[in-house]
Amino acid sequence: MTSTLPPPTADRPAPARTGDVSRRRTRVLALPEVRWAAAATILFLLALPLQLAGAPAWTWGPLYALSYATGGWEPGWAGLRALKEKTLDVDLLMVVAALGAAAIGQVMDGALLIVIFATSGALEALATARTADSVRGLLDLAPATATRIEVDGSETAVPVEDLTVGDTVLVRPGERVGADGRVLDGASEVDQATITGEPLPVAKERGDEVFAGTLNGTGALRVRVERDAADSVIARIVRMVQEASETKAPTQLFIEKVEQRYSLGMVAATLAVFLVPLAFGANLADSLLRAMTFMIVASPCAVVLATMPPLLSAIANAGRHGVLVKSAVVMERLGQVDAVALDKTGTLTEGTPRVTDVRPLPGTGLDDEGLLLLAAAAEAPSEHPLARAIVTAARERGLAFEPVVDFGSTPGVGVKATLDGRLVEAGAPARLLRETDDAASAHAKALSGELEGGGRTAVLVTLDGAPVGVLGIADRLRPDAAATVASLASLTGTAPVLLTGDNPRAAARLAAEAGIEDVRAGLLPEEKVGAVRELETAGRKVMVVGDGVNDAPALAAAHTGVAMGRAGSDLALETADAVIVRDELVTVPAVISLSRQARKLVVQNLVIAGVFIAGLVVWDLAGHLPLPLGVAGHEGSTVIVGLNGLRLLRESAWRKATG
Repeated sequence: MTSTLPPPTADRPAPARTGDVSRRRTRVLALPEVRWAAAATILFLLALPLQLAGAPAWTWGPLYALSYATGGWEPGWAGLRALKEKTLDVDLLMVVAALGAAAIGQVMDGALLIVIFATSGALEALATARTADSVRGLLDLAPATATRIEVDGSETAVPVEDLTVGDTVLVRPGERVGADGRVLDGASEVDQATITGEPLPVAKERGDEVFAGTLNGTGALRVRVERDAADSVIARIVRMVQEASETKAPTQLFIEKVEQRYSLGMVAATLAVFLVPLAFGANLADSLLRAMTFMIVASPCAVVLATMPPLLSAIANAGRHGVLVKSAVVMERLGQVDAVALDKTGTLTEGTPRVTDVRPLPGTGLDDEGLLLLAAAAEAPSEHPLARAIVTAARERGLAFEPVVDFGSTPGVGVKATLDGRLVEAGAPARLLRETDDAASAHAKALSGELEGGGRTAVLVTLDGAPVGVLGIADRLRPDAAATVASLASLTGTAPVLLTGDNPRAAARLAAEAGIEDVRAGLLPEEKVGAVRELETAGRKVMVVGDGVNDAPALAAAHTGVAMGRAGSDLALETADAVIVRDELVTVPAVISLSRQARKLVVQNLVIAGVFIAGLVVWDLAGHLPLPLGVAGHEGSTVIVGLNGLRLLRESAWRKATG
């Protein structure tokens, strides 16, 4: 199709730079939580070796005191505010327990508890800030300005937010589309992977819809604006991620679910242990010592530490094998998953188109290599993803092709070039096949229909206008995809669901190869979120695995979001709860299994810690528990459950998870 677009003008705006999305990331030390946690940790690390070396208390005591102050003032203040609202925050309880430990001489133990809580708060603040950074960065996908065509035909560069429905904009080659709209004139191929996840650019011509933020190819387009900037698909993605992140139910570790009752009960019991004996004439010092001992042995420190080591060990083990789990809460949630939704491109597949079929027509004298050689020679000068796939396939077979002359490319049609004096064309069968009834054209049309019906992209090759063969190109399934799907189905009790923006035929073909029956194709980002909500409404705890900007809203809305790390977008990586760093899909079921192992150890540890606490409390109330023995028992239980939790650091734990 010949474009009737006006020639470029001298004062046109510079094309938007592709792939140069601004990285407005919050600096780590810009967060006050990080600064306070870092200060507390440094002070603790300075004091600890001095104490262990037997230095005088005046050398390390002030350092510990500063560590208490820097790391504990924020959670302490937050706890006091919560107390004002008539709730008891476990952070305040931890600060009180740390101060209590210091009061009876366990200064180092209290400081360590303060550092652990301060570091946890800093990591949570950093994760929140980075997610907000990525949401802001997503807005940079859409260009700041667009070229509006005025009524008199002149061109004006305007901010995209000033565009209104009905305006006509010009999108030149290599520019990003400035607004959602419909093509009025021109032909091109648009890379809209950010919106739909499709691995290949989509041919666009008159009447086709285009989206803001997608990347135009080699043709020029006139686009009629159909949505305001605030209502574009890319803007809706931003809103969906923000809303999902804000409305996602707050998660808690197992022990935190009962922290209020336990904390209130412990405070009340401590006061009773102190006041009741006094009421019956007991000595003040003895009553205070008994109450302090009770507070130490009944403190939830041991229970909290009983919960954390298995989860942290599981995180460390998963990290060694290429899975970044962002927090202990996420590691616990992974084991609760009972439904999985998978993206297609870049998740189930490699995300790179490959030549899957080489079909020379009979009577042409060409074999597979001859046909591939012709196509590769013609496509070599092109930068189109299909062209790169054909050239790569030829090189993998060791084929050497000569340079061509008179190369030309037509958007939405294909390429043509002269090789040894003969015209070679490669492109869309519907555009290159002439309206003739000859047998070669009929055969080529049938072959193309067969390949496209199987979810492949067909590329017709002609020589001097006559068809000589058809190539099939498709995204390739990951080698471990089928095994992963089977493992996930076994672990969760239900087969995974495929959610993709790609076309139904390509999705159905890949799903069949991977063993997935529930296929939902052609989905926009909000429709993926809708599918996740539908599963959650049915009572499922859904894990979404994806890699693109278009997957981010679903990752945020899901019970647990997992991003493929190697080619994942910044927004997907920051929104997800876990990242598969090495792109090994088989680690997804492995980390679910590892989480379930961790949950079993958490239950074991809580039983151990509960038995120790109950025994020490009964001893203190029914008899006379010496304070040093109470501290030793309390710390001993912590050591035992800590060592039990560290079992998940062993390589055998990962082997069991992958077994």
